[in-house]
Amino acid sequence: MKTILLQTDIEWANPVANVRQADAIIDRYPDGDLFILPEMFSTGFCTQPQGIAEPADCDTVAWMKRKAAERQCAIAGSIAIEQDGRFYNRFHFVHPDGQVDCYDKHHLFTYGGEHKQFTPGTERVIVRHDGVRILLQICYDLRFPVFARNRKDYDMILYVASWPIPRIEVWKTLLRARAIENQCFVAAVNRTGHDPYCQYNGGSAVIDPYGKTLAACADGTACEAVADIDLTVLEAFREKFPVLDDADPFVRS
Repeated sequence: MKTILLQTDIEWANPVANVRQADAIIDRYPDGDLFILPEMFSTGFCTQPQGIAEPADCDTVAWMKRKAAERQCAIAGSIAIEQDGRFYNRFHFVHPDGQVDCYDKHHLFTYGGEHKQFTPGTERVIVRHDGVRILLQICYDLRFPVFARNRKDYDMILYVASWPIPRIEVWKTLLRARAIENQCFVAAVNRTGHDPYCQYNGGSAVIDPYGKTLAACADGTACEAVADIDLTVLEAFREKFPVLDDADPFVRS
């Protein structure tokens, strides 16, 4: 599964411009199977979503569905959504047939006030694409390993983020930890550039179950990274070294 990370510089509160940018990037990779965009890729990370968040049936989601069908690929990324008077940081995973799987961010970023306006999700969401079982996660979720714990129910984690420069080494360290401890691939996309509150320098990467980086975007620049996800490598590793069989039998309360 050819996976492309889009480490974009997001224009604040401008879905038209940000979608146009993503559309052009996707067209440069005609053989891509999965394209991953950052957290709130159409607007930038907004903790005051009034007037910025988009409706559930917004043009951004319509574009994701149209583009996925046109290119016969999957497109993934989170969008600030307003629905029935509530706001959600909603991860959309759009399949080539137009089906959309959604995950609402569970761990809202209280330090930045996200919890004051957004409604948290309650369920983990795992999707399947090209035979790969994929866990959907958003930014701050990365700090909570129990929520991401592999119950032998996924092969890969997607993290989409707006993770600022002062804590970027935490991002890079925890991504590798999640791949190693869950014996899975991790594909993680962080934005670059700045918004009214923070600066970002990326750190997007695909990491294999051994903790090795398969592909990475250069820090501090808008760019892409491409990696092939090969399940035969993962399956052979799990069979040879069955770490997950020895996991402690605790669950999130």
